Amino acid sequence: MLNPMTTGFVQRLRDNDQGAWFELWETFGPVIRAQLTKWGKGRVGAETVRDLSQETLAALSGSIERYDPSKGARFSTWLLAIARHVLGDEIDRRSALKRGGGRRAGEFDERWMSGEALPTPDQAYETAVFHAKVEAAIRMVERETEFLDFSIFRMRILDGMSGKAVAESLGTSEPTVSRKLAKVRSNLREKLREVISTYSFTPEELAEPERNGLVLAPNGSGGDGARAPATDDALFDEAVCEIYHRQAALRREDQAAADA
Repeated sequence: MLNPMTTGFVQRLRDNDQGAWFELWETFGPVIRAQLTKWGKGRVGAETVRDLSQETLAALSGSIERYDPSKGARFSTWLLAIARHVLGDEIDRRSALKRGGGRRAGEFDERWMSGEALPTPDQAYETAVFHAKVEAAIRMVERETEFLDFSIFRMRILDGMSGKAVAESLGTSEPTVSRKLAKVRSNLREKLREVISTYSFTPEELAEPERNGLVLAPNGSGGDGARAPATDDALFDEAVCEIYHRQAALRREDQAAADA
């Protein structure tokens, strides 16, 4: 069975929740467009890539409830299989039109979930999918956090300012900066658990955060109220900052391709 976070998201898709569709588009759209562009090798333009990325995510939302976790496929791998199918169908359609014939779109069904039908993703793609999940969690925290609190997080972690510089800039004290930063960091860890759980099919995917320096349940941060070790927080902050800036660069490239 899929985990509860994933099944809840699936239900939203089945209920035609436009917010759920937008989450898919906002989170994984740039990753899929980058992969389609790489595969297309100049054969498809930016506008077609954008259309195909929409088709990919529409196919995902329409078939995710049929996923069989016993097959052992990762969410990222399954998403890649759908994108490859959609691109291949488009190229075949174009070839058929050049020959003066027609071609019915291929059917996406359970056969695509079998191991032999799934592509082998490279590390760059897997990293991009994981980073997209982290960025989604950051966006969620930004939407749900008071402006001042997130401003402190942005300035201190994402912009790399010192606690003293942030305090002076906002007219507050360094202890206040530290307290609000800890609050936002804790919220981000919780949102990361939610996002990772929603878009993960395998134990391997669920373990990705810690492999990437994002300790979501640090020693000493349990229900006893004790704070997480400073080393865990520092590594967490560093990883979040790096991923945030990589995603910002990806979105700039994605926008430049759309504007070209």
